[in-house]
Amino acid sequence: MFISLVAGLGNPGRDYEATRHNLGWVVVDALAKKHRLTWKHVAQFEAEVARWELGAGRTRWLVKPLTFMNGSGKAVGNLARFYKIEPSEIAAVYDDLTIDLGLIKVSTSGSAGGHNGVASLIEHLGSGFVRYRLGIGPKQPAQMDMAAFVLGKFTLEQHDLLSQKLDHYISGLDLLLARGIEPAMNQLNRRDIK
Repeated sequence: MFISLVAGLGNPGRDYEATRHNLGWVVVDALAKKHRLTWKHVAQFEAEVARWELGAGRTRWLVKPLTFMNGSGKAVGNLARFYKIEPSEIAAVYDDLTIDLGLIKVSTSGSAGGHNGVASLIEHLGSGFVRYRLGIGPKQPAQMDMAAFVLGKFTLEQHDLLSQKLDHYISGLDLLLARGIEPAMNQLNRRDIK
């Protein structure tokens, strides 16, 4: 299945820039930079959008919703309906605190798992979209409020680790986009890849 739309989930505004919840934006920004794509604010979709021409009449869209995390599905849904993109052609890139920091998990089903951005995507798209989940866990301290944790900033050590991992995140995303879900799952979902 060809992925026509890659949505990076996050929150707009300087207050959220270096937070755990914005890791999806960081990765999609890096993907856009690697492929020399330009972001444009598109008010109609309430999003930053980058158009990726692949040749042979194929276009892929990168999107960063500006509707805040809890309304991500509204922006992605509007763009998908406008360009007649099916949920199975959409990949959502987002943080997941149930996965250890630095690991990736690719899946095509499951619940929102307490992630409001994913809940919004399910509400506006239905299920069936590809999930490119970036580990930010485990939550420490364990008793910390979940919202406070995901909206908190990475420690210096965590930031350094993520800087080292960024190429891995991008190459994994490129693998998903070039070869499809099965090869990406087979290669990226292994726990021994650190």
